[in-house]
Amino acid sequence: MSDTDYVPSPTTWVRQQVEAIEAAGDTSAVHVQNRPVVMLTMRGAKTGAVRKVPLMRVEHEGVYAAVASKGGAPTHPQWYANLLADPAITLQDGTRSWAAVAREISGTEREEWWERCVAAFPPYAEYQVKTDRLIPVLLLEPAGS
Repeated sequence: MSDTDYVPSPTTWVRQQVEAIEAAGDTSAVHVQNRPVVMLTMRGAKTGAVRKVPLMRVEHEGVYAAVASKGGAPTHPQWYANLLADPAITLQDGTRSWAAVAREISGTEREEWWERCVAAFPPYAEYQVKTDRLIPVLLLEPAGS
């Protein structure tokens, strides 16, 4: 994905975190509640523009999870629609970046990953209680795996 098509987030804190990560070339430049983040680069579902979003780092055996919590809001975050429309992304963890593919999970697989997600970022459990929607979990798997 070409950064020339990048459109910064209209959300101030997202835009500031992306700027900090890009300035440092390292996702460790940003933490949320003293926990690490990764950065996803994707295409916007409506605009086709490049979008970037920092998310909590949830990793297990080289596979990452993206939790569409939006802090327990009643609606999904916009990036969730982007990944459903075009699951091909670039994932950055630390200074490493690679192509990955997002895949929404359900059932037993989601239950196993939900435990990992809550272990990585305990507020996810509170967010689920705050909303009537089942918070989506997507796996971010290396492209071509």
